[in-house]
Amino acid sequence: MAGHSKWNNIKQRKGAQDAKRGKIFQKLSREIYMAAKSGGPDPASNPSLRLVLDKAKAANMPNDNVQRAIKKATSAGEGDNYDEVVYEGYGPAGVAILVHALTDNKNRTATNVRVAINKNGGSLGETGSVAYMFDRKGYIAIVREGLDVDEDTMLMSVLEAGGEELEASEEVFEIYTDASDFADVRDALEKEGYVLAQAELTMVPQMVTDLSEEHQAILETIVDALEDDDDVSDVYTSANM
Repeated sequence: MAGHSKWNNIKQRKGAQDAKRGKIFQKLSREIYMAAKSGGPDPASNPSLRLVLDKAKAANMPNDNVQRAIKKATSAGEGDNYDEVVYEGYGPAGVAILVHALTDNKNRTATNVRVAINKNGGSLGETGSVAYMFDRKGYIAIVREGLDVDEDTMLMSVLEAGGEELEASEEVFEIYTDASDFADVRDALEKEGYVLAQAELTMVPQMVTDLSEEHQAILETIVDALEDDDDVSDVYTSANM
């Protein structure tokens, strides 16, 4: 992870995602529904729901939308049923692409993902072709503006909270944790008074690839096409955008 700023990628994608806010809320509603349906409506006793609610809060999802999804999950009847599916592929310059989807029709989603990748200059791979290039990690970002804390102090806070790694730039502190420790580290840092600009479970590439402007434009087209699909929850790449 050293030398790779996930924060830069987050900022780069945020502008594009702001234009798709309605679609993002729709996807989050599906994730909230599934988390509440499988583990119950109380985030205190349902860690999966807590994580999705944090994700919804970060996206400024209206509380009415959140409560509607939870109510739907806990109402009588079978309701909807979704499967979690992972697709793997390659983009320009061999960049790895990992796609997580939540779907009620695997055939439809597989076709849509294949078209989004293949039509735009990439190629869909076999199961296991790129997943091994990513690690499941907790990721936390704390913006330094207005924060009177130096790198040594932040590192001490991170280590005491159980975090694994701290990367510091002029703009932001980026913290990585083991996936199983993420919630504890996040809660400990919030208890210390830190305001978290981003906190999520994510897939972190073990190595990143720098792209030319031409290849970056191609990859952005692929990622945009994938994120436009209603069934796609998250898209990860090994590119340093």
